[in-house]
Amino acid sequence: MMEVLKTQHTQQGRGGATIQVELRDLQSGLKSTERFRTSEAIEKIYVETKGYTFLYIEGNTVFLMESDTFEQVEVSKDMFGNGAAYLTDGMALTGQVADGKLLAVSVPNRVTCKVIEAEPSFKGQTATPVYKRAVLENGQKIMVPTFVDAEDLIVVNTIDNSYVSRAKA
Repeated sequence: MMEVLKTQHTQQGRGGATIQVELRDLQSGLKSTERFRTSEAIEKIYVETKGYTFLYIEGNTVFLMESDTFEQVEVSKDMFGNGAAYLTDGMALTGQVADGKLLAVSVPNRVTCKVIEAEPSFKGQTATPVYKRAVLENGQKIMVPTFVDAEDLIVVNTIDNSYVSRAKA
């Protein structure tokens, strides 16, 4: 099963139109590019979105619970990519299911994390935006504004590991 990431429709002179499609294999995660004529038929599958709750990690296996049926599900840690570092007990996750099989699971786009270590800031660095290194409680290293200190709670974008804002208390 493949997921469509991007499409581009092209018409070249008198020839038939083609559609260039960037695909990702849902099993292996590998990306590929294919060209299809507009007359070709492709089988479409219907994907259902379900809610899951993170339970725990054991080795390379992540244990989840389906929110509706309370059924426990095991998936590979690789399915989360870089988002695996942000998994916390009881976190609500979104999964895509087709034909009764869990194809993909994603963490929320924004999570609140605690800064455990941050470089010291110096006065006079406010004329232009200046960033410094910080280490989060999950071990991730990100760049944060100079006013962020250790023990602060911040909101982090899990897609690109970037600082979003201070967390509301």
